[in-house]
Amino acid sequence: MEIHEVNVLRWLHIVAMVYWLGGEWGVFQTSYNVINRKLSMDERRRHMETAYRIDILARTGIIMLLPLGLHMGFLWGAQPLGGGWLTLMWVLFAGWLGLCWSAFYFRETDTGLRLTKIDESIRFVLIPVLLISAVSSLLGYGPFGPAKWYSAKVLTYSLTLIIGLKLRFIMREWTEMFRALAQGPSTEIEARLEKSIRFGRSIAYGYWVLILTTAFFGATKPF
Repeated sequence: MEIHEVNVLRWLHIVAMVYWLGGEWGVFQTSYNVINRKLSMDERRRHMETAYRIDILARTGIIMLLPLGLHMGFLWGAQPLGGGWLTLMWVLFAGWLGLCWSAFYFRETDTGLRLTKIDESIRFVLIPVLLISAVSSLLGYGPFGPAKWYSAKVLTYSLTLIIGLKLRFIMREWTEMFRALAQGPSTEIEARLEKSIRFGRSIAYGYWVLILTTAFFGATKPF
C-alpha cells in the first residue's frame, strides 16, 4: 500500500485542528476557576497553570495549520509556491513554533513576557499578508489559484488569528496581574482580571464559529 504525501499532510492538518479547537475549549472552561475569588490564590494559580498547559497545544495547532495548508495547497495547485520556497517556509515556521514554546517555558518570567510579545508581533505582519492575499484571490487578482474555497479558507483562518491575537493579549494579562496579586490582595486588579476574562469568553464563541467554518471549507471544498 502506498501512502501519498498529501494524505499524511491532511492527517497532520486534522490533528492540528483538533488540538486547536479542543485546546481553546479547555482554556475557556479553566478560566472560570482562574477568577473565582472563593478559591485560594494557590488554587487559582494551579488552574492558570493548567490553562497554559492546555493552551500551548492550541497555539501549536494554530501555527502548524498554516504551513500544512500551504504545503497541501501547492500539491493541489491552489497556490504556486513550491520547491525551495516550501523548504524556507517550513524553516521559518519551525522557528516560530520554537519561539512559541520558549515563551511558554519562560511564561512566569520577564523573558517569557518579552518572547510572548515577539510572538504577537509576528502575527501583526502575518495577518495583513493573509487577509490581502485571500481577499484579492477571491476577487481574481491574488496569488492563489482558481479554487475559491482555498482563498475563503485562508480568509477565515486569518480572521481567527485576529481573535486569537486578542486572546493572547488576555492570557498575557493573566500572568501580569497574577504577579501583581502575588504581592498582596487588590480589588482593582481582581476587577480588571474578571473584566478581561469575561471579554475573552464573549469573543470565544465567534472564534469557534470561524474555526469550524475554516474546517468546513477544507473538508467540503464547496466552490
